[in-house]
Amino acid sequence: MSEAENLGVNDDLDLSWMDQTGPWDTRAEESRHGLTLADIQVGEYGQVPDESDNQTGRPRGAAARSGAYRIGNYAVRTKSEIWLDNACFLYEEALQRQWSSATDVPWHTIEPLPDDIEQAQCQMATFLTEVEFVAGDVPARWVSQTTPDFFEARQLLTAQVMDESRHMDVFRKRAMANGGGLMGATGATSGFVGSIDLSRDFTEMSARLHISGEGAVLTIFRMGELMAYNDAEKAMYRLCAQDEARHVAYGVMHMRYMAETAPERHEEINCYLDEAEAGILSGSANPAGQAPITSEPLAILLGGGVAKFDEGFKKLVALRRRQIQEYKKRVVSAGFGARFENGRSRINEILEQAAA
Repeated sequence: MSEAENLGVNDDLDLSWMDQTGPWDTRAEESRHGLTLADIQVGEYGQVPDESDNQTGRPRGAAARSGAYRIGNYAVRTKSEIWLDNACFLYEEALQRQWSSATDVPWHTIEPLPDDIEQAQCQMATFLTEVEFVAGDVPARWVSQTTPDFFEARQLLTAQVMDESRHMDVFRKRAMANGGGLMGATGATSGFVGSIDLSRDFTEMSARLHISGEGAVLTIFRMGELMAYNDAEKAMYRLCAQDEARHVAYGVMHMRYMAETAPERHEEINCYLDEAEAGILSGSANPAGQAPITSEPLAILLGGGVAKFDEGFKKLVALRRRQIQEYKKRVVSAGFGARFENGRSRINEILEQAAA
């Protein structure tokens, strides 16, 4: 007997779709934070496969449809390639902490600044606009390559793209808000930062972007109070820092999951970290590195003008040391701290020299 006959309705109705449901009578309950992504991870719907053969865009938990054609060429179909255990939490945080560069930054607090300070601020704004373009552009490409079965990680990446888009516009607005304007392109999209886009898989990209690149930028944002000259700049750096911390957490938690579930890739990941550290130590991957077009504006802002450059440079050296220390903490937290004990990494040596 057909479903239509069971329901006592017109035989012209098909209703076969009613027999093609996921697990029925599954009820998700709202928590104190509302109905979150974690709250709907119930029963079979919360079971994430280690390997996915879903190439049709079928939502995880939905019944498959015979004859469905492929709508995506999903390269990321192994859970360990992209997964992190706290993706749901980070995604909800991203939603709840969204902000507007138009209304949440008190632009009216900006007043005319000495030319050297304004030029330095505009140069940093130009540089950070370049950096955040890469930080949004690259993850966006991996969203479309990830199977829908790992939608939590995809959702978090999508939120990151939105964050980076906002960072790009807030720094561009700062450059335009006080009579300055965009300064010289720094070449941030070439060299190590640009090489992020050449990564062959997600883990390689994440090691370069989240662990190294965004980690260094996060340190700058956290020290934004030291180079801010009004409440607008303080707010700008503070709001960007809360987003950047979430992106860095993505990389740390993903690398930790990879370390635990795919030990055969440990040496490969250590090679990515070797490359990242070579860039950090040479300054080519570091906003506080050797290039005058970024290091000089930072020193001017930290010191309080060209006349106080030496004082600012001392603070810049401290910032660079802090970047390296925080990088080391991230790598240890991700499960690769042995590299600092077995002599593979030169980070300890550099930190000891800096402390001497």
